[in-house]
Amino acid sequence: MPGDLRDQLAHVGYDVVQAGMVCGSGGNLSARIPDEDACWVTASGAWLDRLSRSSFAPVRIADGSPANLGTGGVPVPRLTPTSELALHLALYRARPDVNAIVHLHPQTALLLDALGEHIRIVTTDHAYYLTRVSTVPFRLPGSVEVAALTAAMAADGTNCLVLSQHGCVVMADSVELAHKRARNLEEAARLTYRALTLGRLDSLREVPEEFLDRLAGTEPVTV
Repeated sequence: MPGDLRDQLAHVGYDVVQAGMVCGSGGNLSARIPDEDACWVTASGAWLDRLSRSSFAPVRIADGSPANLGTGGVPVPRLTPTSELALHLALYRARPDVNAIVHLHPQTALLLDALGEHIRIVTTDHAYYLTRVSTVPFRLPGSVEVAALTAAMAADGTNCLVLSQHGCVVMADSVELAHKRARNLEEAARLTYRALTLGRLDSLREVPEEFLDRLAGTEPVTV
C-alpha cells in the first residue's frame, strides 16, 4: 500500500472499527519510520476510525523520547503517545524485522479468552497469515510487565498474540500485512466461537500439521 505510513495506519483504524472488531478507541497502532530509530504511534485516546496524520506522535524507539521530526519543513505537533507505548517499543526492540504493530481489543478473541478457549487455526488463510497464536498471561495494561512479557513471547518469531483479558497484538514487516493478520485473527476467533455455540468445538478440524510444516520458514507476502 503506497503513501505515508500514517495514512496506512489510519486506514487500518477505520477498517477495524467499521468491521465491528473493536469499539472506537479500542486499541493503538504504530509503524517504524524508515531510516530512523523512531516510530509513529497513535496519540493517547485517539479514536481509531477518526485518525489522520495529526493523530500520530513520533517517538524514539531506543528511549521513548519524542522524535524531532518534521514533514516538509512543518514541525510535527507534540502529542502524548498511547498509554501502551511501552508495548510497542519493547516489540520493536525485540523484533528488528517488525515494521508495523496493530494492538486491538477485538471482541470475539477476548470473549474466547475469557471463556478459557484458544483460537483455532481453521483455514489455510489463517495458517498462512497467523501460523500460530500465543496467549500472554494477564498483566496490567500499559505496564512495563506486559510489555516485557509480550516482547519475550514474540522473540521467537510469533506474530500474533492474545493479551489475556486485554486485547491482541499482531506484527509484520508492513502495515498492510499487519492489517491482514489482525483481520484473520478475528475471523479465526469468530469461527471458533461459532463452533463453540453450536456445541461442535471438539469436532472442529484445524489445518493439518503437515500444511503448517510446509509453511514453516516462509513469510506471507503483501499483494
